[in-house]
Amino acid sequence: MKNIINKIVLYVFVLMAVFNINACKNNEKHSEKDGHNHNTKAETTTKELTEENVTILTNEQIKAVGIEFGTIEQKQLSATLKVHGALQVPNSNKANATSLFGGVIKSLNVEIGDFVKKGQIISSISNPQFIQLQEEYLGINSRIEFAELELARQRELNDGNAGAKKNLQSATTELNMLRTRKSSLNQQIKMMGINPSSLSNANLKTTLVVISPINGTVSNVFVKMGSYVDVSSPIVEIVDNNAIHLDLQVYEKDIPFIKNGQKIDFVVTNNPKKTYSAVVYNIGSSFNGDTKTIAVHCKIFGKKTGLIDGMSVTANLSLDNLLSDVLPSEAIVNADGKNYIFLVKELKAETHEHTEGEVHDHSNHDNGANKGTQFIKIEVIKGASQLGYTAITPISEIPNGAHIVVKGAFFVNAKMNDTGEHGHAH
Repeated sequence: MKNIINKIVLYVFVLMAVFNINACKNNEKHSEKDGHNHNTKAETTTKELTEENVTILTNEQIKAVGIEFGTIEQKQLSATLKVHGALQVPNSNKANATSLFGGVIKSLNVEIGDFVKKGQIISSISNPQFIQLQEEYLGINSRIEFAELELARQRELNDGNAGAKKNLQSATTELNMLRTRKSSLNQQIKMMGINPSSLSNANLKTTLVVISPINGTVSNVFVKMGSYVDVSSPIVEIVDNNAIHLDLQVYEKDIPFIKNGQKIDFVVTNNPKKTYSAVVYNIGSSFNGDTKTIAVHCKIFGKKTGLIDGMSVTANLSLDNLLSDVLPSEAIVNADGKNYIFLVKELKAETHEHTEGEVHDHSNHDNGANKGTQFIKIEVIKGASQLGYTAITPISEIPNGAHIVVKGAFFVNAKMNDTGEHGHAH
């Protein structure tokens, strides 16, 4: 009986020992799972967020808004330089139709916008002096005939020593003066548009016509019916818009980006939906001290319909393709006159060493909806934009491969502003 009791007691002690061993192992496993009883090699860099350029969004908020992440890419964007200028027609392709003689406007055959050809009659002018010139021209022929007869008579007298030499000289001078006057009248009458050889007492003209000196469009009319004009008064202005070109005013710092043969697209102020094309053919060598610009002359090609001398234009000059740091355009938000992007704040992992030699990394990015993700606001300078991407130049350094909000940046910015007003998220 005593042996049986001893065996039972020994059996109980064995069971208790086994139970204690299993309990210790289980405690060790639970301790490992809970992160206790380790030697910590590195501590997380997470700190309490109090900076104005940092905010936290929970995982639920990120999913609800549809925030997406990406990285900075390298792309070739066709950069452009926006400049202003005006349409100009060279003075050699502009003209004023004027009268060589003063008079009263009797007819006016054109209006602003009319196209006229070289030699076309613009208007007619009347002046009594026109008749006087024609009368004098017709009468001077008779005077010349008389002077020629008088000169011949004086020569005969002088040859027979019957006349004074002085009279011969006087007759010669008179004839020469009349011939000079006739030549002058002949030219004046031709300038009036009258053929001197066709003149007679029966067809004296009382008006003269003013003709267009060039082909072009009437851009201005300076007179009206019945008004008096003199030699210095233009009647109409004519512009040949076929010779129109583009003059751009480019700032000194931008001149190195421009070269002859460079393509330009431009629009006029009154019709921004219509795009015209031009090419640089001359870069000015003089500097405008008032505007701090240099003139760049461009030849317009293609249709020029709707282009008028003096119109203001806005032009885009295509620059060479540049390899740039780019992000989707919607990744950039504007606030307080500056441009920003939002980086995911990368947290260092906790590394734990176990007695068994196992190493595990733990990140708090996704450890529950309440912890969420931290975002840092970084200021950037925007560059060229094309096909949904925009070149950027960060104000501060961005680590290679940094995760950036490429969709939903507006919501992150709104959340950050709201956090700044109502307290920081922790």
